[in-house]
Amino acid sequence: MGRYVLQRLAQGLLVLWAAWTLSFILLQLLPGDAVMIKFLDPSLGLSAEQIDQMRKVYGEGVPVWQQYFSALAAVLHGNLGYSVQLGVPVTQVLASNFPQTLKLVIPGFLLALILGPGLAILAALPGLHLLRNALLSVPSLLVSLPVFWTGIVLIQIFSFQLHWVSVIDPSPIGGMILPVITLAIPIAAPLAQIFLRSIDQVRTQPFIAAARSRGLSQLRVLFRHVLRNASLPLLTVAGLLLGELIAGALVTETVFGLNGLGEVTQQAVNAQDVNVLQAVVMISALAYVVINLLADLVTPLLDPRLKTAYRGR
Repeated sequence: MGRYVLQRLAQGLLVLWAAWTLSFILLQLLPGDAVMIKFLDPSLGLSAEQIDQMRKVYGEGVPVWQQYFSALAAVLHGNLGYSVQLGVPVTQVLASNFPQTLKLVIPGFLLALILGPGLAILAALPGLHLLRNALLSVPSLLVSLPVFWTGIVLIQIFSFQLHWVSVIDPSPIGGMILPVITLAIPIAAPLAQIFLRSIDQVRTQPFIAAARSRGLSQLRVLFRHVLRNASLPLLTVAGLLLGELIAGALVTETVFGLNGLGEVTQQAVNAQDVNVLQAVVMISALAYVVINLLADLVTPLLDPRLKTAYRGR
């Protein structure tokens, strides 16, 4: 088991390096750069020599391969560079805005984990065929809907039509209700669908037939035997959907006017602030790696067969 964990950690580090490298290459292919966008403004009155000097200060006046290795070495030492647009270290930008994003991501993820599996369990109960049919068809529609469109619809219905939630000068808690729901819907939908299908697959296993032959009721078989074994794919998919969750959080913040990484990312894209954009990519990749590692460590607790397989490795 310890060897398996080390292997997964090594794979996680490889994923982080690949994400950072790919983002570096793609951002370098963009026309222009952040230094030129900020300092080429004629109102600043800077000469060509002064602008060239500023490019050297920010590390833009050297070959790309040298920029890559210099930036990679800095990242390994915990230095994410400076934001050309804001003129402060990237770590300071993240420290100022990341907590607000966490206030949205964590409740949204927890709500999706509660709402998706909860609906799947209800649909698996006897007599709820309408809910079951909906969960097998509706999630594809909910996932395909853009997050910003979902947020606008929720604002129109619950704020402007029903007047249940205010989006104009809301309270700290009230202002997070619609953004959290907006973020959770496209994640909860596939979780519900996958969990329900997993439940159906587990119900066909021989040990379920053996449990029923002992006279156990359908509800007892469901809650005692089926759900535990059906939850394994749920954990794996939840980790895969986390990257989509963070991306949706950035868009949701923009729709609801929240001051988090979404606004910072939008400004960094407009200004081609490479260091900030790479830091946002690394946050998403790190969250993906951590969640998937935790899922790999939890699954053996739910299925002892996996624990035996890991020991064999």
